[in-house]
Amino acid sequence: MAEITLPSLGENIAEADVLKVLVAEGDTVAVDQPLLEIETEKATLDVPSTIAGVVTKVHVAPGQTIKVGAALMSIEAGTAATPTPATPVAQAAPAPAAPATEAPAEPAAETPTTPASVAAPAAATPAAAAPVAVPTPAEAPRDVAPPPATETAPPGDQPVFASPSVRKFAREVGVDLASVTGSGPGGRISEDDVKRAARERPTSTPTAAVASSADAAPHIIGGFEARPLPDFTRWGEVTREPLTRLRRTVARNLAQSWAEIPHVHIYHHADITAMEEMRQQFKARAQAAGGNLTISVMLLKVVAAALRAHPKLNSSLDVDAQELVLKQYIHLGVAVDTDRGLVVPKIENADEKNIIEISVELNEIAGRARENRLTLEEMTGSTFTVTNLGSLGTGYFDPIINWPEVAVLGLGRAERTAVWDAEAKNFTPRLIMPMSLGFDHRVVDGADGARFMSWIVEAIRNPMLMALEG
Repeated sequence: MAEITLPSLGENIAEADVLKVLVAEGDTVAVDQPLLEIETEKATLDVPSTIAGVVTKVHVAPGQTIKVGAALMSIEAGTAATPTPATPVAQAAPAPAAPATEAPAEPAAETPTTPASVAAPAAATPAAAAPVAVPTPAEAPRDVAPPPATETAPPGDQPVFASPSVRKFAREVGVDLASVTGSGPGGRISEDDVKRAARERPTSTPTAAVASSADAAPHIIGGFEARPLPDFTRWGEVTREPLTRLRRTVARNLAQSWAEIPHVHIYHHADITAMEEMRQQFKARAQAAGGNLTISVMLLKVVAAALRAHPKLNSSLDVDAQELVLKQYIHLGVAVDTDRGLVVPKIENADEKNIIEISVELNEIAGRARENRLTLEEMTGSTFTVTNLGSLGTGYFDPIINWPEVAVLGLGRAERTAVWDAEAKNFTPRLIMPMSLGFDHRVVDGADGARFMSWIVEAIRNPMLMALEG
């Protein structure tokens, strides 16, 4: 009698949730046959059998949380045991670090064929990322008087001078006013002071602690203590649905990214009429190669070229070292919607591949994503993310940056629009696509973001010019 236990799942992963039990007591199993489907913070995995035989006892059930080393099944060996590596076959969709989503950017007249997308968090609104303004005495709140010049207090027991509205705001964002230095007269604390303290909060505080464990302090989200919900049953019947481990990881990572990164979003629209004509001309060639030539695919090539011309947007910020990490490679993350939730696989070295090659690779990745067969390596290491909600009818939206990247590009639905032609002196129909660029204002200034977007828009409007000039 042999006992199958949960093997090591990777660094810093101590437990997993059982999604499915794939065999029953009395079943005959072979070596490497999947016994369970489990979900960790990073991936969905199959746990294979390490021996051949008959299952005599199943020790786990769907929905159960199990730790590494826990007994999963007892098997009576029926053939010669053939040991296999203890690590389960890693084939699945790791949880994303950030909230981007993918859907094909197709003209309204064409049925999209690339993966559909989930909507970006509707509740998220761009955070103020302009330089913090220090209030002058005339602007400072007047409802709390500054301390007398002779007043003193023991260390650690200094009075906090802030208006009721500022105190309420600090509670909502999880900032301890005792740790905030006020910029107003007499050390009075303003709302801008609280915002600055929230942005400068070190990553070793509760945010990082929560990120290390999906189940640590469940009332903490992204480093902030969640306010208790009211009793909804007072107004009617409700049902509750437990969050999956993947959904908990997504929620935590999104909240952490939004809390730590001062997001700025700028918007532009691109005339993709010429690009759509090229797509129609060459889509059969891509299909023959096993790909699917969409506007999204063509834009990945444009974005890769834009990142070569604007390397700051292909970087990461090392807060501890106070350095900017400029990457010499371009791995584009493409947000894809699956029945399990959002995943962000990457196209490696996108700038070195032609459009046909990118179309084939994206087609293959999207298929593996839908079948939960992506590996962890395919889901990590992206340098810039592109997310598309065009097939769902969305126009402009505000995607959240996929940390540790510093920027994300959102693509909306392209529509035919009447545009004034100054030479012809009349209106002509053009295919116009909305675009949203989100960037980390600690790294990228507004002018940098605007130049990046203008480069992309011009390359889209004149795709042949980009091909000729690189």
